[in-house]
Amino acid sequence: MTEFNPTILAFCCNWCSYAGADLAGVSRLQMPPNVHVVRVMCSASVKPEYIFKSLVQGIDGVLVLGCHIGDCHYLTGNHRTAKRVPIAQKLLDDVGVDSRRVKLDWVSAAEGEKFQQVITEFVDEIKGLGPNPMRGVRL
Repeated sequence: MTEFNPTILAFCCNWCSYAGADLAGVSRLQMPPNVHVVRVMCSASVKPEYIFKSLVQGIDGVLVLGCHIGDCHYLTGNHRTAKRVPIAQKLLDDVGVDSRRVKLDWVSAAEGEKFQQVITEFVDEIKGLGPNPMRGVRL
């Protein structure tokens, strides 16, 4: 039997998290290769619909990474994200999808090691959950 390697989608804020991902790469930190990074201008631009659509299309886990609270380039974007993601997680639980498939965290441009840690821990957690039960489901 082959090992389950989850597909992870990571939405990363352009100003902090994406730069943290770049620092992790430049520092040659080991990370799982099954994480696909999507650069967004602000974590607040990640609408709950994007999270739901990703899961419906078979992504096993979704990460939303933004600037630390108080450091948002757009001042309050991450405050909006901090409200939206828990609501999306609650809705997932309500429809029977484990909300642990979605994670929100804050990573600054100087935190390449934290980026690596968050990615690695999330991949391990999703491996424990198994494949996305919505994979292959037709709506």
